[in-house]
Amino acid sequence: MPTILLSPIVAGILAQVIKFIVKSNKQELNWKNLLGYSGMPSGHSAMVIALASITGLELGWNTPLFAVTVILAIVVIRDALGIRRYMGRHGRTLNVLIKDLGEDKMLDEEYPHLLEHVGHTPAQVIVGSLIGLIISLLIFMV
Repeated sequence: MPTILLSPIVAGILAQVIKFIVKSNKQELNWKNLLGYSGMPSGHSAMVIALASITGLELGWNTPLFAVTVILAIVVIRDALGIRRYMGRHGRTLNVLIKDLGEDKMLDEEYPHLLEHVGHTPAQVIVGSLIGLIISLLIFMV
């Protein structure tokens, strides 16, 4: 398997396993956490930083493909920090509003409980990015 494909896959899997362990220490063991969106560290950040890093290491830092992977990483990380966190706040607010309307079967059927944790904090993105960078360096050296 080419290192440009292997590096982000390994980084993403490692980040998700770490996230699963961290969440399992804080709450009851839940296999959904293995594929969860938010939490420490960011799996998306780990993957895109690993992709950009291994692309730069393998193909060069002054190539069009490296530039594309850096732009992709910026878009994904900005999305995790901004839009997805904002969506989580909206979900939390809407869940409270629906709950305040009282018990109503129609409300429960029409308005399902929304996810409240879909984005990342800056610390989660930084740790995920470090995982991606370290995995890329290790795979490149091997």
